[in-house]
Amino acid sequence: MMVGRGSGLTPPRATLTLLAGVLAVQWLPRLWPVWLSLGLMLLAGLLALLAGPRSWWPACAVASICWAACWGQAGMDARWPRAWEGRDVWMRGQIIDLPQVQPGATRFLMDVHSLRGQPPWHGRVRVSWYRAPPLQPCQHWRLQLRLRRPRGLINPGTADSERSALEHGLHAVGYVRDPGMARRQGRSVCIDGLRARLAEGIAGQLPGRHAAALLRAFAVGDIRGLSEADWSVARANGIPHLIAISGFHVGMAGWLGAMLLQGLYRCFPGWGLRWPRPLATQTAMLVFAAAYCALAGFGIPCVRTLLMMAAAMLFRSLRRATRPATGLLLALAAVLLVDPPASLGAGFWLSFVGVGLLMYGLQENGHGLMAQVKEMTRGQWLMTASMLPLTLWFFGEASWVGAVSNLLAVPLISFVVVPLVLLSLPLLWLGTSAALILLWPAALVTDGLWWLLQWLGRWPGAHWHPPVPDLAALGLGTLGVVWLWLPRGLPLRWAGMLLLAPLLWPPVGRPAPGGFRIWALDVGQGLAVLVETRHHLMAYDAGARYPSGYDLGAAVVVPAIHASGAAPLDLLIISHGDNDHAGGAVAVAQAFPAARRLSGEPARMRYASRSCHAGQNWRWDGVMFRVLAPADDGQLAGRVHAGNARSCVVQITGSGGGLLLTGDVGRAQELALAGALRAQPAMLLQVPHHGSRSASGPALLDALRPGLAWVSAGWRNPFGHPHPSVIARYRQRGIQVWNTAETGALQFDVPPEGGLRPPLSWRQRQRRYWRE
Repeated sequence: MMVGRGSGLTPPRATLTLLAGVLAVQWLPRLWPVWLSLGLMLLAGLLALLAGPRSWWPACAVASICWAACWGQAGMDARWPRAWEGRDVWMRGQIIDLPQVQPGATRFLMDVHSLRGQPPWHGRVRVSWYRAPPLQPCQHWRLQLRLRRPRGLINPGTADSERSALEHGLHAVGYVRDPGMARRQGRSVCIDGLRARLAEGIAGQLPGRHAAALLRAFAVGDIRGLSEADWSVARANGIPHLIAISGFHVGMAGWLGAMLLQGLYRCFPGWGLRWPRPLATQTAMLVFAAAYCALAGFGIPCVRTLLMMAAAMLFRSLRRATRPATGLLLALAAVLLVDPPASLGAGFWLSFVGVGLLMYGLQENGHGLMAQVKEMTRGQWLMTASMLPLTLWFFGEASWVGAVSNLLAVPLISFVVVPLVLLSLPLLWLGTSAALILLWPAALVTDGLWWLLQWLGRWPGAHWHPPVPDLAALGLGTLGVVWLWLPRGLPLRWAGMLLLAPLLWPPVGRPAPGGFRIWALDVGQGLAVLVETRHHLMAYDAGARYPSGYDLGAAVVVPAIHASGAAPLDLLIISHGDNDHAGGAVAVAQAFPAARRLSGEPARMRYASRSCHAGQNWRWDGVMFRVLAPADDGQLAGRVHAGNARSCVVQITGSGGGLLLTGDVGRAQELALAGALRAQPAMLLQVPHHGSRSASGPALLDALRPGLAWVSAGWRNPFGHPHPSVIARYRQRGIQVWNTAETGALQFDVPPEGGLRPPLSWRQRQRRYWRE
């Protein structure tokens, strides 16, 4: 990167220009070819050389944009070919990272390449292996895989897994097709093998203790032993940055290396004649920090700290004075140059922005213990306020007790637990039981701290879920944070709170009386719908819960309820007991325990629920809700597994239109419904049974005459839903059909004045080049 005093392109400006260029690319809906990016970069460099220093800034901007676009397009081009999705291929690869053993399956990452006779391809793949043998990092396997491109669910308030795939260089996902034909082909030496050995050593030294899972995370970044309840406690206390290895832990590892070398120099003072002690101390600090970064998997916080330490060491060896902010900018530039897609991740922003705001906001307040305590307390409040815009943007929630929790957790974990764990690692590597001498007090402190954090996590405000802010609110909130921490003595610092208002209390557009809004969520092969009136909210079905523990109720439905701004939930209806409709219901019920609960099959529910039957009705804000099925005749009610026939069918009627929620009813139930239905203008229909051939009969469609309909189905699902004949039947009647597998979540608005419009597609609402 060309910088110079005459050009006005100083290193800080060059770094900020690089950041702006990289960010500009991440908002593009599509990218241009790699060859065009490389050509534009070459042209910009030539023009800068010919035109002189005045052209260096625009040349830097063009080069930054083209560099990020080149990386982004190369990442997309490296994904599994679309033409080979759904085919079985033989591949050879090495297991990387730490395999996750889950009920029924083992998930792991592999660096794979295709075998002879297959499409030439190499990439990183996330593999699921059902009933897998014990797997270890560094093993080489020959497997028959069925792969697809990384495609995730797109919903309001949830993480973008397709963006995460680009950020982490994940090129395909799939599963082992023929486990009996799998062949192990040796094992090599890699850092992940050492990580696994150390993690197993900690678990062996502390069998059955919850603290062992936390110590494994502190030591080598192994979070496999942490449950969703553990992460809930961490989020409630604002300490996820401490669970995995943070930048401060890397600095602690470097400090321990420096102290070790200082001790050796005292034992062997003659070493100072051959190698100066200051240079040796800095080198040891950097080596120990780099080794610990390798154990952590080179996450962004670790890399940032390591690069800052390297920059400080370089400037000191050159006898040049430097400020910590310079090291931070150099680390930022290095990360963006080496890995531009890293800017897509929350860790990138929380790491660099958090450290930058601490440098900006903390000031010297004298010496002594009380001054240090005061500054640490102020720093925790500063971090809590400063990280608020980013945590709401990336995670959709924040914690008001985080400042208190961090005052307790940061010193104990950083100055007590982590040093003890780090000192135990050599003993664990040697396999000696002496490591327990260090791990036992670390576990004791961790257990006590975790008990306290669980108590604090039950405080009011521990889990705060405002509606998801837009980009303008995020920008104003960030500006407000910077304003609040202007140097002392400047007037109107309190005005920064005004800029935080759109972030803390974002405007929420509610339906007018007599109208309602529908959120057809993207839950794959399942169903989950939210219906919002002026002052009420109903959830109809909650998606599936899989044997691996992945719960769509917790992962999709609950975050979508919070993101909509319509919470709390008033009513939860589960159409029937099949897993793809009822699996996530427990998570939704636990998140909103005050909500009433109805179900077509209450006997199959894992919580208390009233029976849903024809004749039930209620009115919310000028909108009428009627249950049309199942009939309360006792014929099916007594059957524990009546299934689809017991689906709870709900008709919703507003001033300007209506909606029919059908669950998984079949042709027989549709015939009974057809007589009870009256055609209404601008009617919406949830396509029965995901578009199966056994549903959506002519009788129902002719009786209802909907204007729009949607299918809730999984991408490339094995059932072939929706069936082409069903879609043809809708199109013959002029009914537009939308599919959540293609569009992501859908938002329908039914205003009281009528005039039904096409839905808002969540996949098209924020088009990005990494979206499938």
